[in-house]
Amino acid sequence: MGLPLSFEFFPPKTPEGAEKLRAVRQKLYTAGPEFCSVTYGAGGSTQQGTFDTVRDILAEGVDAASHFSCIGATRASVREQLATLKAMGVKRLVALRGDLPSGYGLGGEFQYASDLVAFIRAETGRDFHIEVAAYPEVHPQARSPEADLQAYAAKVKAGADSAITQYFYSSDAYFRFVEDARRLGAEVPVVPGIMPITSSSQLLRFSDACGAEIPRWIRLRLQGFGDDIESIKAFGLDVVTTLCERLRSGGAPSLHFYTMNQSVATLEIVRRLQLG
Repeated sequence: MGLPLSFEFFPPKTPEGAEKLRAVRQKLYTAGPEFCSVTYGAGGSTQQGTFDTVRDILAEGVDAASHFSCIGATRASVREQLATLKAMGVKRLVALRGDLPSGYGLGGEFQYASDLVAFIRAETGRDFHIEVAAYPEVHPQARSPEADLQAYAAKVKAGADSAITQYFYSSDAYFRFVEDARRLGAEVPVVPGIMPITSSSQLLRFSDACGAEIPRWIRLRLQGFGDDIESIKAFGLDVVTTLCERLRSGGAPSLHFYTMNQSVATLEIVRRLQLG
């Protein structure tokens, strides 16, 4: 059974990184992604790199989504960036509140991602397909699970077309989130974000930083492998493929892979799922 796919990249910092990412993208394009998204640094710190990478993907004949954050931004600066993206041929945006660079106070004219979504809709009508973030295991800064759901529903009501989740390893958390969101009238497609497991230290570091839950049994198995990279990768492929199979059979609309600018693990999971 086919399922649409999309891939996320971060903007490379060096010419060598850009060259390497170009080769990675060519490999991943063989899976036929619906689109590829490019992340945006805190406070827009990677804006030029983000836009350059988006431009490259579009030139390669693939639909590209630019991440777009509003913390510290003004209406005028957002208006200008939207015009730039539209002129580039971008049709998709991932609208986020975003993180402040360290040492900054809370500035700008937008407080929440829902404010940004509403502004983009008011300024550009239906020019862009707007994705927003969803947190099946609750945003780490949310006051409560209920407050987090209300914040998500506000983004959908402001005009979001679909959502991409933070990565997770519990399919139950995803299905419960979708159910709870629908109960609040937020009925747009919720696309699961998938993080392949290729390094235990990297995964644990990321997860501690962003609030994604690593189930105890996975954490203990990874720790048990120590420095055995091959065992970690083999275990990771099994765990993530099984997760994707559960999501597919439960009705997930598509899968969005956090590639970390690598192709091997993502392509192997896609192959096992017989997608692409």
